[in-house]
Order: sequence, then structure tokens, then C-alpha cells
Amino acid sequence: MPDSAAPPVPAAAHELLARWADIAALHDAGAVLGWDQETVMPPKGQPGRGRVLSALAGLAHEKLTDPALAAAIEAAAAVAEPGSELAAQVREARRAVTRATAVPGDLARAKAEATSAALVTWQRARAEDDLAVFAPDLRRVIDLTMQEADAYVAAGIAATRYDALLDEFEPGMTEAMVAPLLADLRDELVGIVHAAVGRGVAVDESAVTGPFPVAGQEAFGREVATAMGYDFEAGRLDASAHPFTTGFGPGDVRITWRWADDDLRPGLYGVMHEAGHALYEQGLPPAWAGTPMGGAVSLGVHESQSRLWENLVGRSEAFWRWAHPRFVAHFPDRAGTTVDAIHPALHTVRPSLIRVEADEATYNLHIVARFEIERALFGGSLGVDDLRDAWDDTYEALLGVRPPSAADGVLQDIHWSMGAFGYFPTYTLGNLLAAQLFEAAGRELGDLDALMAAGDFPELLGWLRRNVHGHASRYPAPELVERATGAPLGADAFLRHLRATVEAVYGAA
Repeated sequence: MPDSAAPPVPAAAHELLARWADIAALHDAGAVLGWDQETVMPPKGQPGRGRVLSALAGLAHEKLTDPALAAAIEAAAAVAEPGSELAAQVREARRAVTRATAVPGDLARAKAEATSAALVTWQRARAEDDLAVFAPDLRRVIDLTMQEADAYVAAGIAATRYDALLDEFEPGMTEAMVAPLLADLRDELVGIVHAAVGRGVAVDESAVTGPFPVAGQEAFGREVATAMGYDFEAGRLDASAHPFTTGFGPGDVRITWRWADDDLRPGLYGVMHEAGHALYEQGLPPAWAGTPMGGAVSLGVHESQSRLWENLVGRSEAFWRWAHPRFVAHFPDRAGTTVDAIHPALHTVRPSLIRVEADEATYNLHIVARFEIERALFGGSLGVDDLRDAWDDTYEALLGVRPPSAADGVLQDIHWSMGAFGYFPTYTLGNLLAAQLFEAAGRELGDLDALMAAGDFPELLGWLRRNVHGHASRYPAPELVERATGAPLGADAFLRHLRATVEAVYGAA
């Protein structure tokens, strides 16, 4: 974490940090407009919004590729002590500049405009359950993303297209690293799912299903998010087609949600998930805001924060011992419910269609499906015209379910409209790390169940601030993981948690 007694920044670094502050401001401006587009912008505003986002992307690209910035980086590197904060600033700046320099400015602008248009058509296609509405824009985004990936490969940044995509979100990650990890995890998960389903236990979900007024869901979600530590004076909660978190510095981090009228779980756990992301953003060191290392270190680490709060905290019996009276206060007709009735309903093992609503046992199989489809798309063996059949076939093979509609299948996620290919594996990395961090926090803080049952969430948040949030990108993700947990990232903690949870509900894991 930033040290108040640290030596002043060398004069040679001033130019780097000043130039970077302008680049960060342009990115923040684009993020504000992106939030607006997904929440309150009228549909007819898209063409103009696309032009503005394209212009901002062009300006940011020009500043990133300015030779004067490269010179400022090297000047700072010349005076940076090995292992120092300035050395980390140089490392992160070099990475961003190297990637930006590999991509022509007109391609960066074209992709920004294409993804702005694709977001709107994805929203309409999903509402109309018609992939054909989205297909032309999706084809354009894929083509531009391929050009971008090929530019990275040509520059020696990555060995393959898919490696280039992965590296954007999880620096250093490659297809050769992800593929065996997901394959091994898939085999373990299939065994756990079969054991649970084979027990023939019918979980009563009535405690969390049935009518739940939206106003009550939002009020309950706000109360939970506040208890977690989300600062509403530095953020807000709005509705969107796909829940997301976006931030423009620690003082303005916004979350969105969507809900189901007849099920508490999508809304509540959507809020907790996004609030987990937001706690990370609100906990980044203000002193580093607008600097190369001032942001989150990777998407996998970011996802670990959301999944930790959503699953390790929010679906636990201990959390519900604290939450239950508040739940009843917001939904008086549920006064007859008990924690013993609610808890099993939060851990049903049931292969399903919608990733964001999937249970912990099957969730990562959704990621395997997307990984396989993306590899085929960027390997050239799958085209947009065949995408829906490929999606449906993959789901049937992996999860034993076949989507009855495009909205419940290939159109369910926002990511491809954003050009975020290579993003999905970070969800699995986040699930694994969440469990590993939770175990490490327990070793230091003691009985986490007792803390959660008492509503003492600041203890856990403080641990995450010290071990994750406060480091921003000071250390590469693998080093951060080892510093926080004492071991490299692995699946053992996640599998221990999952087996214990499934056994508690189904008597088998």
C-alpha cells in the first residue's frame, strides 16, 4: 500500500505521471459515456455517442503512442530503483504503450465506434430474441478484434490471436495455460454435479421464490451493499440490461443490477456481485489514481472480489443469520421463513441456461462453453452464421440443456458486443482466487462465520484492503496472489468449499 513516508517522486518521473493523468482522464470520460449509454441514454443517441467514443479512443491512442511519452517512460526507468513503486509505474506504462503502439490509431477508433453500435443492437436483439439483429454488428466487432489480435501477434506481444485476447484482461495468461486448467476443473465439476444430482434430493426453493416487489428488492440490496462497505456517496445503483460496475476514480464507482419479479436471488446476488467489484475500485489508493499502476491488476483478481462477496459471504448460513431479520423487514410476508430453509435454496445444483444465475457447481461449465466457442471463432473454424447452433450444441454437451431461445443462449452476455473476447476465463480464475483469499483471511482473522453472523463485515473488508485493494497494480497478479495467500493460484480451496457446500445440501460431493 502507498507509504506516507515514501521518498518524493523523482523529477524524471513527473513528465510520465503528468502525461498519464491526461490519458486516464480520457478513459474516464469514455467510461462515463459508456455508463450513460447502458443506463439512461435514449436509443436514438447511439450514432452520436459512437462518434464521441471513437474520438475519445483516438485521442487516448494518440497520447499513448506519442514518442514523448515513450521518452518519459525511459527517463523514469533510468532513475527507478528495482522493486520500487516507480519501477512498477514504469512496468505498467510500458505494457500499455507497447500494446497501444502495436495497433493503428484508425483501428482503435473503428473498434470504439463499432462496439458502441453493437451494444445497442445487442440490447435490441436480446429483447427481440433475434440473433439476426445483432449479427452484422457482431461480425464487424469480431473482424476488428481479429485485426487487433493479429497486430499484437505481429508485434511479438503474443504468440496467437487468443493469447493476445487473454493478455488484455489477464496479463501473461495464455491459451496453453488456460486450456488444461479448465479441462481439469471441468472433470472435477462433472463428478461433483453428478454426485449431487444422483442423490435425488429435491431442494425446496419457496423461501426465495414467488413475488418479491422490486422496491423491496432494491432497498434490501442497498442495505446489504452498505453493510458490505460500499459507499453510496461515492457511487450509485441503477438498472441495466446486464449488471456491471464502472468507476472513474475511487470517488465515483457505479454499479447496476437487474432483477426477477418472482425470485430474490438474481437481484440480491447481482447487487452483491457488483458491490464486490466496486469495493475493489473504491479501495484503490487515491494517491495512485490516474497513474499507470493505479488500477486493478487483472480481471481475474477483480472477479475474485465479486465472487468472494457474492458466494463465500452472501450464500453462507452465517451471513443469513445476520441478514434474515433485515430480509423479513423488507418482505414482511416472509416472516415465516428460516435460515435453515433459505440456505439450501441458495445452493441448488442444477444445470441451467443463464451464466449469471448459475449455481457454484455448474457456473464454471458456462465458462468452459464460452472458452471453446471463442477459440473456434478466432481459430477460424466457426462463423457468426453458425454461432447459435454451436452455442446450443455446446451447452447440450456440457450441461445437458439446450436453449429454447437466443435470448437464453447466445445473446445472454454483453461481452461480445464490447469486443471483450478472452474475458470469460477470468471468471473462473476469479472463482478459484476468491476461495483461496477467503481461506487466507480466515487464517488471519479467525472465525469468519462469527464475524459474518455479527455483521462485522469491516474486518473482512479491511483484510482485503490490506492484501488486495491497496496494492492496485503495484505487483503483477501472480505475485499479488502469493503475497496475499502464501501460495500460487490453484483450485484446491475452491473445490474444498464446493464439496463442503454440496455435501451440506445434498449429502454428497
